[in-house]
Amino acid sequence: MLSLIKIFVSALICIVSTTILHAEEANTDLVSAHGVFVFNTLLFLIGGFLVMWMAAGFAMLEAGLVRSKNVTTQLTKNIALFSIAAIAYFLVGFNLMYPGDGWLITGYLGPIFSLTGLEPVGATAEQIGDLGYASVGSDFFFQLMFCATTASIVSGTIAERMKLWPFLIFTVLLTAFLYPIEASWQWGGGWLSELGFSDFAGSTLVHAAGASAALAGAIVLGPRIGKYKDDGSVNPMPGSNMPLATLGTFILWLGWFGFNGGSQLALGSIGDAADVSRIFTNTNTAAAGGALAALILTQLMYKKIDLTMVLNGALAGLVSITAEPLAPSIGGATLIGAIGGAIVVFAVPMLDKLKIDDVVGAISVHGIAGIWGTIAVIFTGGSFGAQIIGTVSICLFIFILSLVIWYVLDMIMGIRVSEEDELTGLDTTELGMDAYPDFSKS
Repeated sequence: MLSLIKIFVSALICIVSTTILHAEEANTDLVSAHGVFVFNTLLFLIGGFLVMWMAAGFAMLEAGLVRSKNVTTQLTKNIALFSIAAIAYFLVGFNLMYPGDGWLITGYLGPIFSLTGLEPVGATAEQIGDLGYASVGSDFFFQLMFCATTASIVSGTIAERMKLWPFLIFTVLLTAFLYPIEASWQWGGGWLSELGFSDFAGSTLVHAAGASAALAGAIVLGPRIGKYKDDGSVNPMPGSNMPLATLGTFILWLGWFGFNGGSQLALGSIGDAADVSRIFTNTNTAAAGGALAALILTQLMYKKIDLTMVLNGALAGLVSITAEPLAPSIGGATLIGAIGGAIVVFAVPMLDKLKIDDVVGAISVHGIAGIWGTIAVIFTGGSFGAQIIGTVSICLFIFILSLVIWYVLDMIMGIRVSEEDELTGLDTTELGMDAYPDFSKS
């Protein structure tokens, strides 16, 4: 009897095992597709909320680097620009950046609401269709954060002397039209992509573009009152809170792992997972290289370490590696970041000599270091000609159109506050709310 039971159990195990094996073979492709879809979507969502956290970093960095009488205004600009970007990119920008079949004007401009393809609630594999990519919502969410970052770069440069509402109007145009159009040239499968231009996560497409818009604004606005003396020397205007600026830098450093790592755009294979980890490592070491380069250079040049330069050096290292964070070795990434940090130390005083008043150093960090990072792609196989053409085209496109917009806004409503308001501080004159009401202004 026992022998019969053993035979029966053995036969049952054999049948079940064979059935499971056949079922697994039949569903291997489907299971794999599910996994790819889930992991890609997860990468977009995690990368997206890390980049969203960079909005807090920009807010803290700028709040620390402006004078105390302008902190509340700067914080208001940062939360407002992020909210504007979220709506403008939804209504117009996403469709401009990824035109697909619905953007070209054929008697009318396609659907004004660009995000029309969200999966239904509780979607099944059959309803989604192509499982090899990621959810539409996660893709939109991730791309939106890059759009908002571009606008964040502008706000710091033109701080302390610009009216709030003209800046917000400019932000609408930048996030709905300017950024999506130039980004579509590469990431939307446009002419730069076909040319062979390479910008992995946006050293130029995001950072130098934002800096170009900021440069145009700084030129139209002019410098802050008292920034430059009659003899051409610079009158230092220290920021209000160095701990806050340092916190903002670390927040941006953290968010950059989502910025660059998420731009792998895939996590559904062993190779993709390994690449994301490589990107994280290179991103981190580039930031360290930039910070140390600025630290050492300021000690050598000024006999004292300049913390603001070290903070911007770290950010410049991050911007520099953004164009190609995957291909370089760790040593190569460190060198790319270090050169970016060194660029900032020389670029900031160079702009001051030109009397271009950049309150937080964004033009140097995001613009000049961003251009360097994009050109540096040639050392890992990029085409020099394509990199030059792409960088110049994007920067000129954004700069010229931004310059026109700033001038038009200035003619229509004026973009600069009055001398009295600037001296008093924008927190009081623009908002009637001080960031530090218990302390005297400076």
